[in-house]
Amino acid sequence: MKQQDSYAKRRKVDLVVISDVHLGTYGCHAKALLQYMKSIDPKQVVLNGDIVDMWQFRKRYWPHAHMKVLKQIVSWAARGVEVHYITGNHDELLRKFTGFELGSLSIKNKLVLQLDNQKVWFFHGDVFDVTMQYSPWLTRLGAVGYDLLILINRIANRVSERMGRGRLSLSKKIKNSVKSAVKYINQFESVCADIAIEQGYDVVVCGHIHQPEIRKIQTQKGDVWYMNSGDWVENLTALEYHKGNWSICNFRDLAETELTVLEPHVDSADLAPAELFANLVLEFRSMTPTH
Repeated sequence: MKQQDSYAKRRKVDLVVISDVHLGTYGCHAKALLQYMKSIDPKQVVLNGDIVDMWQFRKRYWPHAHMKVLKQIVSWAARGVEVHYITGNHDELLRKFTGFELGSLSIKNKLVLQLDNQKVWFFHGDVFDVTMQYSPWLTRLGAVGYDLLILINRIANRVSERMGRGRLSLSKKIKNSVKSAVKYINQFESVCADIAIEQGYDVVVCGHIHQPEIRKIQTQKGDVWYMNSGDWVENLTALEYHKGNWSICNFRDLAETELTVLEPHVDSADLAPAELFANLVLEFRSMTPTH
Protein backbone atom coordinates (compact mmCIF):
# COMPACT_ATOMS: atom_id res chain seq x y z
CA MET A 1 0.00 0.00 0.00
CA LYS A 2 2.85 2.39 0.86
CA GLN A 3 4.48 1.80 -2.56
CA GLN A 4 1.16 2.41 -4.35
CA ASP A 5 0.75 5.68 -2.44
CA SER A 6 4.25 6.77 -3.49
CA TYR A 7 3.46 6.17 -7.17
CA ALA A 8 0.24 8.15 -6.82
CA LYS A 9 2.37 11.22 -6.09
CA ARG A 10 4.35 10.91 -9.30
CA ARG A 11 3.56 12.78 -12.50
CA LYS A 12 1.70 10.62 -15.03
CA VAL A 13 3.31 10.30 -18.48
CA ASP A 14 2.03 8.13 -21.32
CA LEU A 15 5.51 7.67 -22.79
CA VAL A 16 8.99 8.93 -21.99
CA VAL A 17 12.08 8.80 -24.23
CA ILE A 18 15.51 8.84 -22.59
CA SER A 19 18.76 8.53 -24.52
CA ASP A 20 22.50 9.12 -24.32
CA VAL A 21 22.85 8.62 -20.59
CA HIS A 22 26.39 7.19 -20.87
CA LEU A 23 26.37 5.33 -17.57
CA GLY A 24 29.90 4.42 -16.57
CA THR A 25 31.44 7.75 -17.60
CA TYR A 26 32.40 10.77 -15.52
CA GLY A 27 30.11 13.02 -17.54
CA CYS A 28 26.91 11.13 -16.73
CA HIS A 29 24.49 12.99 -14.43
CA ALA A 30 23.08 9.80 -12.95
CA LYS A 31 21.78 11.38 -9.74
CA ALA A 32 19.79 13.96 -11.69
CA LEU A 33 18.41 11.27 -14.00
CA LEU A 34 17.43 9.11 -11.04
CA GLN A 35 15.55 12.03 -9.49
CA TYR A 36 13.73 12.61 -12.77
CA MET A 37 12.89 8.91 -13.19
CA LYS A 38 11.44 8.74 -9.69
CA SER A 39 9.33 11.83 -10.28
CA ILE A 40 7.30 10.26 -13.12
CA ASP A 41 4.97 7.29 -13.53
CA PRO A 42 5.21 6.31 -17.24
CA LYS A 43 3.08 3.81 -19.12
CA GLN A 44 5.85 3.17 -21.68
CA VAL A 45 9.59 3.91 -21.70
CA VAL A 46 11.85 4.11 -24.75
CA LEU A 47 15.57 3.99 -23.96
CA ASN A 48 16.91 5.30 -27.24
CA GLY A 49 20.53 4.17 -27.18
CA ASP A 50 23.81 4.84 -25.38
CA ILE A 51 22.33 4.15 -21.95
CA VAL A 52 25.43 2.27 -20.76
CA ASP A 53 28.67 3.50 -22.31
CA MET A 54 30.44 0.23 -23.12
CA TRP A 55 33.17 2.04 -25.05
CA GLN A 56 34.48 3.77 -21.96
CA PHE A 57 33.28 1.43 -19.22
CA ARG A 58 35.73 1.24 -16.36
CA LYS A 59 35.53 -1.30 -13.57
CA ARG A 60 37.03 1.25 -11.20
CA TYR A 61 34.30 3.80 -11.95
CA TRP A 62 30.74 2.64 -11.38
CA PRO A 63 29.12 4.81 -8.67
CA HIS A 64 26.07 3.68 -6.74
CA ALA A 65 23.87 6.22 -8.56
CA HIS A 66 24.67 4.58 -11.92
CA MET A 67 23.52 1.23 -10.58
CA LYS A 68 20.38 2.84 -9.15
CA VAL A 69 19.44 4.07 -12.63
CA LEU A 70 19.60 0.52 -14.00
CA LYS A 71 17.62 -0.79 -11.04
CA GLN A 72 14.94 1.83 -11.66
CA ILE A 73 14.65 0.64 -15.27
CA VAL A 74 14.26 -2.92 -14.03
CA SER A 75 11.73 -1.74 -11.44
CA TRP A 76 9.61 -0.18 -14.19
CA ALA A 77 9.66 -3.42 -16.16
CA ALA A 78 8.84 -5.46 -13.06
CA ARG A 79 5.73 -3.31 -12.54
CA GLY A 80 4.57 -4.07 -16.09
CA VAL A 81 5.71 -0.81 -17.68
CA GLU A 82 6.74 -1.51 -21.29
CA VAL A 83 10.46 -0.74 -21.54
CA HIS A 84 11.95 -0.71 -25.05
CA TYR A 85 15.77 -0.66 -25.01
CA ILE A 86 16.99 0.53 -28.42
CA THR A 87 20.68 -0.04 -29.00
CA GLY A 88 23.10 2.76 -29.86
CA ASN A 89 26.73 2.92 -30.90
CA HIS A 90 28.14 3.12 -27.36
CA ASP A 91 26.12 0.06 -26.30
CA GLU A 92 26.37 -1.71 -29.66
CA LEU A 93 27.46 -4.92 -27.92
CA LEU A 94 23.81 -5.38 -27.01
CA ARG A 95 22.86 -5.62 -30.69
CA LYS A 96 23.64 -9.34 -30.59
CA PHE A 97 20.71 -9.61 -28.14
CA THR A 98 18.20 -7.90 -30.43
CA GLY A 99 14.84 -9.60 -29.98
CA PHE A 100 15.52 -10.49 -26.34
CA GLU A 101 12.50 -10.10 -24.08
CA LEU A 102 12.16 -10.50 -20.34
CA GLY A 103 8.79 -9.62 -18.94
CA SER A 104 7.94 -6.21 -20.37
CA LEU A 105 11.61 -5.37 -21.12
CA SER A 106 12.81 -5.84 -24.70
CA ILE A 107 15.95 -5.04 -26.69
CA LYS A 108 15.56 -3.68 -30.23
CA ASN A 109 17.52 -1.85 -32.92
CA LYS A 110 14.50 0.26 -33.87
CA LEU A 111 10.89 0.63 -32.87
CA VAL A 112 7.63 1.73 -34.49
CA LEU A 113 4.65 2.70 -32.32
CA GLN A 114 1.19 3.93 -33.16
CA LEU A 115 0.48 6.77 -30.73
CA ASP A 116 -3.08 7.96 -31.20
CA ASN A 117 -3.13 8.99 -34.87
CA GLN A 118 0.68 9.23 -35.19
CA LYS A 119 2.98 6.59 -36.64
CA VAL A 120 6.23 7.11 -34.72
CA TRP A 121 9.65 5.74 -35.68
CA PHE A 122 12.29 5.46 -32.92
CA PHE A 123 15.97 4.71 -33.51
CA HIS A 124 19.25 5.93 -32.05
CA GLY A 125 20.65 7.55 -35.21
CA ASP A 126 24.26 6.33 -35.40
CA VAL A 127 23.37 4.47 -38.62
CA PHE A 128 23.37 7.87 -40.36
CA ASP A 129 26.71 8.92 -38.89
CA VAL A 130 29.25 8.76 -41.74
CA THR A 131 32.16 8.91 -39.28
CA MET A 132 30.75 5.88 -37.46
CA GLN A 133 30.56 3.91 -40.71
CA TYR A 134 33.95 4.73 -42.19
CA SER A 135 36.16 5.81 -39.26
CA PRO A 136 34.95 4.10 -36.07
CA TRP A 137 38.38 4.54 -34.46
CA LEU A 138 38.10 8.31 -34.96
CA THR A 139 34.65 8.31 -33.37
CA ARG A 140 35.93 6.39 -30.35
CA LEU A 141 38.84 8.81 -30.00
CA GLY A 142 36.39 11.70 -30.14
CA ALA A 143 34.27 10.06 -27.43
CA VAL A 144 37.26 9.89 -25.10
CA GLY A 145 38.04 13.55 -25.79
CA TYR A 146 34.41 14.50 -25.22
CA ASP A 147 34.34 12.68 -21.87
CA LEU A 148 37.53 14.50 -20.84
CA LEU A 149 36.00 17.84 -21.85
CA ILE A 150 32.90 17.10 -19.77
CA LEU A 151 35.09 16.25 -16.76
CA ILE A 152 36.99 19.54 -17.14
CA ASN A 153 33.64 21.30 -17.51
CA ARG A 154 32.42 19.86 -14.20
CA ILE A 155 35.52 21.05 -12.38
CA ALA A 156 35.18 24.50 -13.97
CA ASN A 157 31.53 24.69 -12.90
CA ARG A 158 32.38 23.89 -9.30
CA VAL A 159 34.90 26.73 -9.27
CA SER A 160 32.45 29.05 -11.04
CA GLU A 161 29.63 28.30 -8.59
CA ARG A 162 31.87 28.90 -5.59
CA MET A 163 32.74 32.28 -7.05
CA GLY A 164 29.04 33.08 -7.33
CA ARG A 165 28.92 32.82 -11.12
CA GLY A 166 26.57 30.74 -13.26
CA ARG A 167 27.18 27.37 -14.85
CA LEU A 168 28.75 27.10 -18.27
CA SER A 169 28.91 24.40 -20.94
CA LEU A 170 32.22 24.18 -22.77
CA SER A 171 30.96 21.43 -25.08
CA LYS A 172 27.89 23.45 -26.07
CA LYS A 173 30.00 26.53 -26.80
CA ILE A 174 32.37 24.49 -28.92
CA LYS A 175 29.48 22.86 -30.84
CA ASN A 176 27.77 26.18 -31.47
CA SER A 177 30.96 27.94 -32.54
CA VAL A 178 32.34 25.29 -34.88
CA LYS A 179 30.60 25.59 -38.25
CA SER A 180 31.28 21.96 -39.17
CA ALA A 181 29.54 20.79 -35.97
CA VAL A 182 26.46 22.91 -36.71
CA LYS A 183 26.46 21.65 -40.30
CA TYR A 184 26.71 18.04 -39.11
CA ILE A 185 23.70 18.45 -36.81
CA ASN A 186 21.63 20.01 -39.59
CA GLN A 187 22.58 17.25 -42.02
CA PHE A 188 21.77 14.57 -39.46
CA GLU A 189 18.32 16.02 -38.87
CA SER A 190 17.65 16.40 -42.59
CA VAL A 191 18.65 12.82 -43.43
CA CYS A 192 16.48 11.40 -40.63
CA ALA A 193 13.53 13.50 -41.80
CA ASP A 194 13.95 12.57 -45.48
CA ILE A 195 13.94 8.85 -44.78
CA ALA A 196 11.04 9.13 -42.32
CA ILE A 197 8.96 10.96 -44.96
CA GLU A 198 9.80 8.34 -47.59
CA GLN A 199 8.72 5.59 -45.18
CA GLY A 200 5.46 7.32 -44.34
CA TYR A 201 6.09 8.12 -40.67
CA ASP A 202 4.46 11.08 -38.93
CA VAL A 203 7.18 11.43 -36.29
CA VAL A 204 10.83 10.37 -36.15
CA VAL A 205 12.57 10.25 -32.75
CA CYS A 206 16.36 10.02 -32.45
CA GLY A 207 19.21 10.47 -30.00
CA HIS A 208 22.95 10.28 -30.74
CA ILE A 209 23.78 13.95 -31.37
CA HIS A 210 22.92 15.20 -27.85
CA GLN A 211 20.78 18.00 -29.26
CA PRO A 212 17.22 18.15 -27.83
CA GLU A 213 14.75 19.24 -30.49
CA ILE A 214 11.12 19.21 -31.58
CA ARG A 215 10.41 20.74 -34.97
CA LYS A 216 8.53 20.06 -38.17
CA ILE A 217 10.75 19.53 -41.20
CA GLN A 218 9.26 20.09 -44.65
CA THR A 219 10.70 18.88 -47.93
CA GLN A 220 9.43 18.57 -51.49
CA LYS A 221 8.25 15.05 -50.62
CA GLY A 222 6.25 16.04 -47.56
CA ASP A 223 6.74 16.86 -43.89
CA VAL A 224 7.51 15.07 -40.64
CA TRP A 225 7.98 15.96 -37.00
CA TYR A 226 11.66 15.47 -36.09
CA MET A 227 12.41 14.98 -32.39
CA ASN A 228 15.54 14.34 -30.36
CA SER A 229 15.57 13.47 -26.67
CA GLY A 230 18.93 15.13 -25.99
CA ASP A 231 21.15 13.56 -23.34
CA TRP A 232 22.05 13.26 -19.65
CA VAL A 233 25.62 14.50 -19.98
CA GLU A 234 25.17 18.20 -20.77
CA ASN A 235 21.52 18.98 -21.56
CA LEU A 236 19.74 16.71 -19.02
CA THR A 237 16.60 16.34 -21.14
CA ALA A 238 13.98 13.75 -22.04
CA LEU A 239 11.06 13.63 -24.46
CA GLU A 240 7.60 13.14 -23.01
CA TYR A 241 4.35 12.20 -24.73
CA HIS A 242 1.13 12.64 -22.78
CA LYS A 243 -2.49 12.97 -23.87
CA GLY A 244 -1.52 13.49 -27.50
CA ASN A 245 1.17 16.14 -26.89
CA TRP A 246 4.96 15.96 -27.19
CA SER A 247 7.29 18.07 -25.05
CA ILE A 248 10.94 18.31 -24.03
CA CYS A 249 11.41 17.98 -20.28
CA ASN A 250 14.52 19.79 -19.03
CA PHE A 251 15.64 18.62 -15.60
CA ARG A 252 17.06 22.04 -14.73
CA ASP A 253 13.65 23.67 -15.32
CA LEU A 254 11.76 21.36 -12.96
CA ALA A 255 10.75 22.66 -9.55
CA GLU A 256 12.15 20.92 -6.46
CA THR A 257 8.62 19.86 -5.50
CA GLU A 258 8.42 17.88 -8.76
CA LEU A 259 11.66 16.03 -8.01
CA THR A 260 10.99 14.57 -4.59
CA VAL A 261 13.02 11.39 -4.39
CA LEU A 262 10.72 8.75 -2.97
CA GLU A 263 13.51 6.49 -1.74
CA PRO A 264 16.48 7.11 0.59
CA HIS A 265 19.14 9.50 -0.69
CA VAL A 266 21.61 7.92 -3.10
CA ASP A 267 25.04 7.54 -1.58
CA SER A 268 27.78 8.86 -3.85
CA ALA A 269 30.30 6.31 -2.64
CA ASP A 270 31.45 3.76 -5.21
CA LEU A 271 30.60 0.12 -4.69
CA ALA A 272 32.43 -2.96 -5.92
CA PRO A 273 31.33 -3.75 -9.50
CA ALA A 274 30.80 -7.42 -8.63
CA GLU A 275 28.37 -6.45 -5.88
CA LEU A 276 26.54 -3.98 -8.12
CA PHE A 277 26.01 -6.42 -10.95
CA ALA A 278 25.07 -9.22 -8.58
CA ASN A 279 22.31 -6.98 -7.24
CA LEU A 280 21.12 -6.24 -10.78
CA VAL A 281 20.96 -9.94 -11.65
CA LEU A 282 18.80 -10.51 -8.58
CA GLU A 283 16.47 -7.75 -9.78
CA PHE A 284 16.13 -9.42 -13.19
CA ARG A 285 15.51 -12.81 -11.61
CA SER A 286 12.69 -11.31 -9.56
CA MET A 287 10.96 -10.41 -12.87
CA THR A 288 11.10 -13.97 -14.21
CA PRO A 289 7.78 -15.77 -13.65
CA THR A 290 7.97 -18.95 -11.61
CA HIS A 291 6.13 -22.10 -12.63
